[in-house]
Amino acid sequence: MKIICFGDSNTYGYDPRSWCGSRYNEGSRWVDILAAKTGWTFINMGQNGLEIPSTAPQFPADTDLLIVMLGTNDLLEGHRPEEAAEKLERFLSGIFLERSKILLIAPPPVSMGEWVPSQQCIDASRLFAQCCRSVAVQLGVRFADAGKWGISMAYDGVHFTEQGHRAFATGLLEILK
Repeated sequence: MKIICFGDSNTYGYDPRSWCGSRYNEGSRWVDILAAKTGWTFINMGQNGLEIPSTAPQFPADTDLLIVMLGTNDLLEGHRPEEAAEKLERFLSGIFLERSKILLIAPPPVSMGEWVPSQQCIDASRLFAQCCRSVAVQLGVRFADAGKWGISMAYDGVHFTEQGHRAFATGLLEILK
């Protein structure tokens, strides 16, 4: 099975304790944890700071599943949850894969920290999960809410801890079975 994971720094595996965008080691990133547990091919297309793109890249036709988790950076840049959801809908609509091969994951809510200065941002991230669910229903793609998986966020309020990556992988594995 070939799975592409498209997202931001939490997909990339950014280690917030590092400098210059370094990553957690391979055994600590959710994408690599899933590859090790399943034996499937996982392609990590995570990128630090990625906002929802205005156009979708062309994903290979032999992709069995495309996992998309985006939106946190849009919210951190001041976009309202509804605006981010509209961008997400346009992005997903431009993907030329069967809808059953797309899994949209609502990012877990952020928490107070270095990157999250206000309760307003936390509230927006919670509302965004509901918006993502609506987009998934409207487009007929699969959906998961990572906010329900007990993910530990780092001291900065945005990035997964190593335990958070393991919790994310465990939650996602239940869906992929």
